[in-house]
Amino acid sequence: MRFLGHLVVTALALWVTALILPGMHLGDDSAPLLTQVLTIGAVALIFSIVDTVVRPIVSVLSLPVTCVTLGLFLLVINALMLLLTSWVSGLFGLTLAFDSFWWALLGGIVVGLLTSIVEAAIDPDDDRERA
Repeated sequence: MRFLGHLVVTALALWVTALILPGMHLGDDSAPLLTQVLTIGAVALIFSIVDTVVRPIVSVLSLPVTCVTLGLFLLVINALMLLLTSWVSGLFGLTLAFDSFWWALLGGIVVGLLTSIVEAAIDPDDDRERA
C-alpha cells in the first residue's frame, strides 16, 4: 500500500512539473484523458523503479564527487535519473522528453521538492513511528 501511495505522489509531482516547465514534455496533449492518466502512471512507475534500483548504485559510485561538491552533485543525479526514465519510457512508446539537460536538472529539483512536500503533508508522523 505504501508503494502505491508513493507511486501516486510521484505521478502527481511529474504531472505538475510538466505543467510548470515548458521544457518538459509528458504524454501527448491531444490524447484522451484516460490515455494521458495511464501514460503519467506508467512513467511514474518507471521513474520509481529507476529511482529504487539505479539511483543507489550511482549515488555510491559518485560519493567522492558528491562530497567534494557538498552534496550538489545529487541534483545532477536526479536529472540523470529523469533522463534515464525518459529513455526507458521511449522504449515503451511513452512520452517523457526534455529539451535539454538543464530542463531535466530543473525538473529533478521540482519533482524532488513536490514529492517531499506532499509526502510530508500526507504522513507527518511517519518519522515518529519508525523511532
